[in-house]
Amino acid sequence: MQPTRHHLAFQSAVDLSFLQPGSVDLVVTSPPYPMIEMWDDVFSAQSRDVQTALENGRGQDAFEYMHLLLDRVWNTCYALLRPGGFACINVGDATRTVSGTFKLYANHARVTSACEAIGFHSLPIIHWRKQTNAPNKFMGSGMLPSGAYVTLEHEYILILRKGDKRIFESSDKNRRRESAFFWEERNRWFSDMWDLKGAKQRITESASRTRSGAFPFELAYRLIHMYSLQDDLVLDPFAGTGTTVAAAIGAGRNSVGIDIDPDFLPQILNTVKTAALFLNQRVTERLKRHKAFVADGKTTRQRPFAHHNHHHNCAVVTGQERELQLHYVDTISYNREFDFTATYRPVGEEEDERPPILSGF
Repeated sequence: MQPTRHHLAFQSAVDLSFLQPGSVDLVVTSPPYPMIEMWDDVFSAQSRDVQTALENGRGQDAFEYMHLLLDRVWNTCYALLRPGGFACINVGDATRTVSGTFKLYANHARVTSACEAIGFHSLPIIHWRKQTNAPNKFMGSGMLPSGAYVTLEHEYILILRKGDKRIFESSDKNRRRESAFFWEERNRWFSDMWDLKGAKQRITESASRTRSGAFPFELAYRLIHMYSLQDDLVLDPFAGTGTTVAAAIGAGRNSVGIDIDPDFLPQILNTVKTAALFLNQRVTERLKRHKAFVADGKTTRQRPFAHHNHHHNCAVVTGQERELQLHYVDTISYNREFDFTATYRPVGEEEDERPPILSGF
């Protein structure tokens, strides 16, 4: 596998003219959520209309003005994506009381409609069920009818495609086969309900998370494997704590992370350093899980394993998995000019999941 490169830029994601149109293969991101109070200042700093609407108690207007700012970023993403490329947007709805009225602000619906108006095609969405430590599963006045509201325990991962299916050139076909995932991973990952919590969020538990759209490493890691090939380019226009960049390094993809706030740089560096401790463990886990699945000898098809993967010397369910090849991250270097480079080594029959060597941090 070729080395991958990862660039950070601290600027607005509206104008990314340093990237060529059609050069991005996948967008994975989580924007600031309109009408969540911790992001009011972020939106107000970019739009006087947002600030005025909030000051005057016009919640629906503030919601719309906030989304108009996000719409500009979705337009940029659409222009940068290659035909057939995907945008995976993690967004949660908001509940808020403005001028005495409590209501839901449906962010996922507003983002979906805006992206469809640009030209994106919506595909079935994923519901991410988040862990909650709250003992009560409702908001409001408790036991009296019509006075309580259900809690929001899910966020949405919108799956959007630019145009029709991606057309793979003949030069991409080997890379595509090597980027395959295991049959049983496909069955788990392509479910519309993901329950990711606890230890899966280990690289995003920090004070910075309260002012970011941070999501679990596993969420970005899955999406990158599902919708891109090794050596593809992944863009995160709201990079925040850098989870997408870390996941791209682990998955053998190139990446660009954009954030308007340069104060996130130390957290991004920490995210990559922390991720380095378990990236290769995650690769080993994938292979061990598959070998345990093979040893169990059961598939929903109720038939023997008919194919063999020679890279990892194991049986597989389908012919599409025969060339699947996993890689460990060998080194991660940072040049202090917002650029990382990662190198890789193939996973052999004797697993060697030692952490990558870090330099420049």
